[in-house]
Amino acid sequence: MRSENSKIRNICMLSTHGYFDPVPELGKTDTGGQVLYVLQLARSLAHFGINVDIYTRWFDHLKKQIDPLPDCPNVRVIRIPAGGWEFIPKESIYDVLPELARNMIKFIQEQNIEYDLFHGHYVDAGIVALKVAKAFSKPAFFTAHSLGAWKKQRASGDPKEMDRVFNFSLRIDEELRIFQSVNAQTVTSKEEQEKIEELYHFHPPRIEFIPPGVDVHKFRPLEDGDKEEKTEIVLPGRYIFVVSRMSKAKGHDLLLPAYMQVLKEFPDIHLVIGGGSDRPDKEETDVLLNMKRFIEKNRIEKNVHIVGGIPHDDLPPYYRQARLFILPARYEPFGMTALEAMACQVPAVISRSAGIQENLISDKDCLLIDPLETQKYAEAVSLLLKDKMLAKRLAKQGSETVRNTFSWEAIARRFISFYERFI
Repeated sequence: MRSENSKIRNICMLSTHGYFDPVPELGKTDTGGQVLYVLQLARSLAHFGINVDIYTRWFDHLKKQIDPLPDCPNVRVIRIPAGGWEFIPKESIYDVLPELARNMIKFIQEQNIEYDLFHGHYVDAGIVALKVAKAFSKPAFFTAHSLGAWKKQRASGDPKEMDRVFNFSLRIDEELRIFQSVNAQTVTSKEEQEKIEELYHFHPPRIEFIPPGVDVHKFRPLEDGDKEEKTEIVLPGRYIFVVSRMSKAKGHDLLLPAYMQVLKEFPDIHLVIGGGSDRPDKEETDVLLNMKRFIEKNRIEKNVHIVGGIPHDDLPPYYRQARLFILPARYEPFGMTALEAMACQVPAVISRSAGIQENLISDKDCLLIDPLETQKYAEAVSLLLKDKMLAKRLAKQGSETVRNTFSWEAIARRFISFYERFI
């Protein structure tokens, strides 16, 4: 399927650090959410008839140089050698980027490929994208995915040591240069745009917020004849589901008092709380400790289940079997988990402090609440547990909203429009 009258035929994306493979080995060093994001975006653009090549650094001679995606042949991972046959962490990769750019230019010339645009993901790929795009007189685009200055702001420890470990000074200088030089850039949250203005003292003239998409083929309601996938834990019969990082911003301490109110009316409804890391930092440890103290003090150990981290690919059955999903955050830049739950056709109660609430209508797609108002919070949850027709209506409309606005196909359309506007 070709996008409506689009002139874009071939896109070059760059994601130069980490282990980037058509079937990603998530969890390896520097290999996580960004890899999934780039692969999903590329697949979705290919859905509209666009060829996408994703360039990365070639450091394992056992890997093929040109590696098409098994399920999507017009998306290819192309590996370019630079700096020897060894893995280099992203903090130390800067020295080999000039060689990577030269070798990439040579490869494109030898293969006689003509790209309509170059799009770098993360600072190292942005550096290379600028050089290669200039060599071919083509536009360059950028998505930072994270910001060095923001990470530095949140880092604890000796500043000189942090700069040595994370290469903050060089990274921040390069990010600013990229912001100033690209044709346009996208941010994955509106807070990221605010931080660029606050921390880099730069107001990007050509910037657009485009959120990550939801894989609505994975996160979906079961169809007739489908069997539910197994879960790692035995889930209670009736439960409310919450999944997020363990931090104060996520509002677990606001959720539990509201849940206590719900329990008075629905003593059989359980609360399943997912999320957490294998190596919790002090904030996560404190959040978990405070939760457990509250649970023990109020003697609700049999009703509240803190299940720890759940692999992303394993989440759909946890969403689908829940009576409802809650996003309880006192602060949340976006709120992807709520969209995933809604895509599974589960009714959702969502904090008005979440970025996604700007795209949702309360009592149509979900119920929006102020997590600081405990009584109203509890009433919203109880209403969905009591009123099955309302819960069914919100679940159905919420699922349609996610498909139409936040599916990766919808996000690809936004990227095509974004490219065409600034090309």
